Amino acid sequence: MTYYMLDNWWWPYIFILVAGWLATDIWRWLGVLVGNRLEEGSLGLLWVRAIATSIIAAIIAKLIIYPTGSLLDFDIVVRIGAVIIGFIVFIYAKKRIIAGVVTSLACLFIGNWWLV
Repeated sequence: MTYYMLDNWWWPYIFILVAGWLATDIWRWLGVLVGNRLEEGSLGLLWVRAIATSIIAAIIAKLIIYPTGSLLDFDIVVRIGAVIIGFIVFIYAKKRIIAGVVTSLACLFIGNWWLV
């Protein structure tokens, strides 16, 4: 009887939904429950912020060094230069994310245009 259920076309989708929910939503709810008890300046919250920031930095570094998709069309010097210039503008623009992102994109396209 159980083998028949596993042969249905929809069974892998149900498994993916349940496994995906178990892997992510339980931890999110636990994070909400524990996070409500942390004070704004506590060491636990600072640790969580440091981990989250380092994960985002690692993802950005991976995208710059080992790009996929259309980012492969840009030279590595242009990619690294765009990030550096975008970060400098982000700092001087009083940490406005949009200023850093727009500047980085402009540097990518101008640098690619210049090299071609």
